[in-house]
Amino acid sequence: MSGDFLVITNFLVSHIFSIPASTKAIMVTVRIWDLPTRLFHWALACAVVGLGITGLVGGNVMVWHFRFGYAVFTLLVFRLFWGLLGGRWSRWSTLPLGFRPFTSYLQGRSTPEQLAGHNPLGSLSVLAMLFFLSLQVATGLVSDDEISNSGPFSSLVSSTLVTWATSWHKHWGKLTLIFLVSIHLSAIAWYHWRQHQLLLPAMWHGYKNLEVPVDASRDDLPSRVMAALIFTLSVAVVFYLVSLGA
Repeated sequence: MSGDFLVITNFLVSHIFSIPASTKAIMVTVRIWDLPTRLFHWALACAVVGLGITGLVGGNVMVWHFRFGYAVFTLLVFRLFWGLLGGRWSRWSTLPLGFRPFTSYLQGRSTPEQLAGHNPLGSLSVLAMLFFLSLQVATGLVSDDEISNSGPFSSLVSSTLVTWATSWHKHWGKLTLIFLVSIHLSAIAWYHWRQHQLLLPAMWHGYKNLEVPVDASRDDLPSRVMAALIFTLSVAVVFYLVSLGA
């Protein structure tokens, strides 16, 4: 008798609390990250790793430290303009910034548009990373280790600024970037294991699986040609600026 009771109970519980197939979320695949944004992301990651390694080794490889620094400078200039002209989810205007989107995200009430690209917390992380990378590049341009390496603009500014910039670049700036990169990698792992969101593959092929369809990013040949032109312009701008201090 008790066995029959358990069978009936399990049957009722499984049917009462089960989710009908018709109400299960149907995922849609949307192009979120355009090719120029993905290339920027991976190129920046490689350049930052190169900066870290060459800065740690020092000595004769510092020439490559400068080259990686100029590469990061170029990529940051490119990203600034691409944030205005790029695909929908790469634009600054689509970052869900502000107090309301942030609190909604923490409460689990974000809109689909606030989660399609960078979510509110991710947007803050992106801006922090880009800001401190820009600061690290700027201080590197005016740093002087008083041994054999000096930034191209170190002779054009005051000794006080050079001293401060060198100290920041070698200590707090480096530690801040290590902290931000660690947070970034930890967040990727957390979303993978706890939220079952594959952020790295999306930044590789550009597509994300979403519960609600949103507008896709433009990623056609004309937009890629425009990105190539913007990148070429960024290279020219950095080359010109660096040559001023040479």
